[in-house]
Amino acid sequence: MRLASLSGLLSVKALLISVYLFFACRALPVTAQSCGSTGLAVQVLGSGGPETQDKRASTSYLLWDHGRARVMVDAGGGSALRFGESGAQMSQVDVFLFSHFHVDHTSDFPALIFSSWFEDRKRPLPIFGPSGNKFMPSTTEFVNDLFSEPHGAWRYLSDLVEPSTEGSYTLQPHNVAPSATPVLVFHNAEMALYAVSVIHGAFPALAWRVEIGGKRIVFSGDTNGEGEGLTQLASNADLFVAHNAVPEGATGVERRLHMPPSVIGTIAGNAHVRQLILSHRMLRTLGNEDETQAEIKRHYSGPITFANDLDCFPVK
Repeated sequence: MRLASLSGLLSVKALLISVYLFFACRALPVTAQSCGSTGLAVQVLGSGGPETQDKRASTSYLLWDHGRARVMVDAGGGSALRFGESGAQMSQVDVFLFSHFHVDHTSDFPALIFSSWFEDRKRPLPIFGPSGNKFMPSTTEFVNDLFSEPHGAWRYLSDLVEPSTEGSYTLQPHNVAPSATPVLVFHNAEMALYAVSVIHGAFPALAWRVEIGGKRIVFSGDTNGEGEGLTQLASNADLFVAHNAVPEGATGVERRLHMPPSVIGTIAGNAHVRQLILSHRMLRTLGNEDETQAEIKRHYSGPITFANDLDCFPVK
């Protein structure tokens, strides 16, 4: 009798475990990527700035082309996790772009590179970013300071930056010379990349345009919006990602670093962009979306969207 009772209890327990596992598995998030599976799309990996209290990953973007991750722009804190959640693979990425080397745009770069070490990548990874000055390293210095012998922070990965045989995985950093007007930085049979220098205080910074599949996608990076270069770069863009880091009326250091909504709207309007995405959203702008949108609409009549982590924006 005891054996029968015990057998019954075990059967019930087994059934309950099976039911639990069934529903637990159903509750797991879908990991396969769906952004850009049938066309071009920009996925926002990090929609925040340097703050952790905003509960957002810091700045990072991924350009998808028919289900393949082709171009990555910046890699702020938290973006490596978002990259994994997106379903992307570093072995797919054709080129890596940096706008500048502040922590909230770069800190997850080593994590992404180390992750890619375990993937079956058999080709170099070109990396483009600004030249340096006394405040910031150049792109080549930045990469070498991370990985090169004898003083790189992670010099145990120095094979990634050493001369190698053709067809192997190495990092290929390139400095983009400052230019007040857009310049062609890279092109192949499928895409062209243009950059222009933008003002971000005393820090060397670039805005980027990716031309692919007959479309133009522009990333402002961090800038106060002065000069005509960004407007020229964004001319007739199909999608313009601009940074909404300060509210209207900002003054002092934050205004010297970032553009307020009126400047974003003016650039988007003068450039005739077709779709405006607002990212790099900080605590001082979160909650002010109505005011921000109203100010931008004084200068720009197209669609405006506020970005969140992992949002996917098809390029129409």
